[in-house]
Amino acid sequence: MITGREFTFTPQDFERIRTMIYDRAGISLNFSKQEMVYSRLAKRLRANNLAAFSEYIALLDRGNTQEWEAFINALTTNLTYFFREAHHFALLAEHVKSAKHPVLLWCAASSTGEEAYSMAMTMAELYGSMNPPVRIIASDVDTTVLEKARAGVYNLSQIERLPHEKFRKYFTEAPGNQVRICTEIKNMITFTKINLLDERWPVKGPFDAIFCRNVMIYFDKKTQARILEKFAPLLRQDGLLFAGHSESFHHVANLFRLRGKTVYELASHG
Repeated sequence: MITGREFTFTPQDFERIRTMIYDRAGISLNFSKQEMVYSRLAKRLRANNLAAFSEYIALLDRGNTQEWEAFINALTTNLTYFFREAHHFALLAEHVKSAKHPVLLWCAASSTGEEAYSMAMTMAELYGSMNPPVRIIASDVDTTVLEKARAGVYNLSQIERLPHEKFRKYFTEAPGNQVRICTEIKNMITFTKINLLDERWPVKGPFDAIFCRNVMIYFDKKTQARILEKFAPLLRQDGLLFAGHSESFHHVANLFRLRGKTVYELASHG
């Protein structure tokens, strides 16, 4: 039990929370995450005027839909920034530049939107147009970050890595040292809530590329395989799957094979 804290939090509470977040969102928490779980969920206990984690678990057990959403949002990690792992965006542009069809992309763990907007800016650059024949689906399980993504408003500090040319072209200033993504770039993207663990996803391919970066590390191999099995038929035959820098899908070699640095293609391609 964690002692000297505001709320009672036992090893049994942590084990129960581990099971709940795994069952609902596929996130696999190891025992080193107890402090993180306490600090993030303590806010939910205060919001619900509860005295112990056992009371909070009981609240979830009663099927409170709104609280389940808050629970998942609290335990989802959302570290991202514009053009993270920049080589992926150059490869995306190279991959679709000869497409003879409208391009369809999926950003499957969009967090606060930086990745999806980076994809959209890449497409605008590629086509030399603010209205290219491109549609991007951007999804996340966390409704809080999706709201921020839809708004497309960021602190100036969040775009300091971007070249001035991109800032001038794709952003406008907003009150309070903030910037706003331009409307044309926003119009390329549809933000929607998708839990990758759901049996059915409200998306239809075929996608030219799927970005699912830095989220698979929170899933165990079994859950990863289940998700990857569902990605495969949604890709075009020559489609690409982009993974995070510390992610590897060698355990599903029957589905995907490595094409480049953390970029995969269908094993059946070619």
